Amino acid sequence: MAKNIVKTEYYKIDKKITFESGVEFGPITVAYETYGKLNDAKDNAILVIHALTGDAHAAGYHSENDKKAGWWDNMIGDGKAFDTSKYFVVSSNILGGCSGTTGPSSINPETGKPYGLSFPVFTIEDTVKIQKELLDYLGINSLYAVAGGSMGGMQAMQFVMSYPDMVKSAILIATTSRLSPQGIAFNAVGRNSIISDPNWNNGEYYDKENKPDRGLSTARMIGHITYLCEEAMYNKFGRKLQDKDHYDFHFDVDFQVESYLQHQGQIFVDRFDANSYLYITKAVDYYDPATKYGSLQNAFKPSDAKYLIISFDSDWLFPSVQSKEIVNTLMNLGKDVSYCEIKSPCGHDAFLLEYDVQSKIVKSFLDNHMTEKCNE
Repeated sequence: MAKNIVKTEYYKIDKKITFESGVEFGPITVAYETYGKLNDAKDNAILVIHALTGDAHAAGYHSENDKKAGWWDNMIGDGKAFDTSKYFVVSSNILGGCSGTTGPSSINPETGKPYGLSFPVFTIEDTVKIQKELLDYLGINSLYAVAGGSMGGMQAMQFVMSYPDMVKSAILIATTSRLSPQGIAFNAVGRNSIISDPNWNNGEYYDKENKPDRGLSTARMIGHITYLCEEAMYNKFGRKLQDKDHYDFHFDVDFQVESYLQHQGQIFVDRFDANSYLYITKAVDYYDPATKYGSLQNAFKPSDAKYLIISFDSDWLFPSVQSKEIVNTLMNLGKDVSYCEIKSPCGHDAFLLEYDVQSKIVKSFLDNHMTEKCNE
């Protein structure tokens, strides 16, 4: 079977964008991919938004030799949940990222050097502004749906709040309207591991032979623990030893779970930038629409979108109770909202792994929404 070959495109926002902090910043290049075809009415577009360390490559392959498909390939495509025979799906790399969209590792045109810490601190609201600029460029004035998991769900939520007249439906998966103190704490420890790396050099490491790889690797290891759950870790690793049948009584790797986390950290430094990790996790920490708008009800009130909220029973990073808070807020406002908690042993990562059940729920929601739209 031939692979679905896709290409990453780039759009340059050749003006300054005012960030929530008041800083004006630009130009900004946005890396994005599209799947399916925009119809003549331009009303079949779906914006899917990646999680913390994702990128624009949500589906398909970049070449016939590419071994790894996009991060939501099992959800996006002909006949899949986000059916590209019906919908025009757009995915872009986040502001501040390191996979094609302007971020700390990008070259500052005024200095000819990477921005580093001169890159402005941004918020989830700012990332949504950049998504909107991209959609304007693509000629999309209305979104059939906006969807995302984890931090992507935060951005999808904020898109509804920032542009309520533009969004017809929103799919919020394994997400929250604000991090718990525990979530903020994990991000803080991850950032501290990067900043404490002697090779971080106050963010000026791009021209150095040694990068803050150890700090970034540790940050990834910390984060990865929160993406799993006790059941998932026990089923996968238990207390099994790594390539041995007895303790060696030293501080090298003894257990399989240690080896797994080290591997996850090592492969992460090959694809991600340490400064981007600092900036993006800070944006997640700051996200709190209830405080910004006075209450969560005030934040959602202008929207007439239909909502699908999905959580996973083993997700302790963004637990179901946080999704239910969003659901209850929408119900109290009289909004059209559907909610499903999926049983899964995969923890927070379930939104990237539990395709079968999740796909059926999303596909049903979108198809019913399409039927209602056609009958209007």
